[in-house]
Amino acid sequence: MAIIIRLDVELARKKMRLKELSERTGISVPNLSILKNGKAKAMRFTTLNAICTALDTTPGAIIEFEPDADTEALAD
Repeated sequence: MAIIIRLDVELARKKMRLKELSERTGISVPNLSILKNGKAKAMRFTTLNAICTALDTTPGAIIEFEPDADTEALAD
């Protein structure tokens, strides 16, 4: 997949656990865990906004684009 979620990295930088992030955002721990482990297929902007607000960061710190073979083939 070309989109990589770096929630685990940002949580480590902020020295925060999923439970605390859940309490700050109102997003359940299981849903945050799905995001953190890269299993999510989509993310709402409201979810991204809540996470960025709670972690005092930007979407670019949470989401990264890394082209894969399929993406590069489309560019040709």
